[in-house]
Amino acid sequence: MALTKEDLIRIVTEKVLAELQDLVPGLPPPPSDTIPIGISARHVHLCREHLDLLFGEGYELTPRNELYQPGQFAAEETVTLVTTKRVLQGVRILFPLRSETQVEIARSDAIYLGVDPPVRDSGELEGTPGILLLGPKGAVQLERGVIVAARHIHMHTSDAQRYGLKDGDRVCVDLSGHRSLIFRNVKVRVSPNYRLQMHLDTDEANAADVMYGAVARIIPSV
Repeated sequence: MALTKEDLIRIVTEKVLAELQDLVPGLPPPPSDTIPIGISARHVHLCREHLDLLFGEGYELTPRNELYQPGQFAAEETVTLVTTKRVLQGVRILFPLRSETQVEIARSDAIYLGVDPPVRDSGELEGTPGILLLGPKGAVQLERGVIVAARHIHMHTSDAQRYGLKDGDRVCVDLSGHRSLIFRNVKVRVSPNYRLQMHLDTDEANAADVMYGAVARIIPSV
């Protein structure tokens, strides 16, 4: 999506204000109703047991780059997803570790691999399909854990108060642009550890023709 000069100035200003808000306690939120968009490519959250099986006992992940949410990073390490139809290499591992391994893929990835995962909120793994994970030291056959992640918004508690929302609420979000879309049923996830950001997977971002750094707005239900 081509950005105008005004769009670029707005995005840079919002990012600077967001950084200042983290550094200066009590600084009021940015005077804007826009929400930055993050695009989540396919990735894996591992539990400690499976990390040991795939990479060796006691293995520690190597940070590749920090993620937008505090305390999270994408690791240098990757795994391979294997089904009876296809193999998908280079799937990034995200930190921190989870209590249960979860594989998040886009619908197009699922079609390629020949699996049929449901659209689920993170952590809701009951009734989801499994998959084979390959690492340099071993393999793990998951009995469940593959999902297409439901679109959602991470909100700091102060952002939720500003919007008049609470954890678990569902909202409509407008993405303007050449291929503008309105996303319904977007879950709000609230925590004092979150930074304000909406998460889309690659299929959703491509459908709306948006790139990382674009912004959205919450609108009344339509």
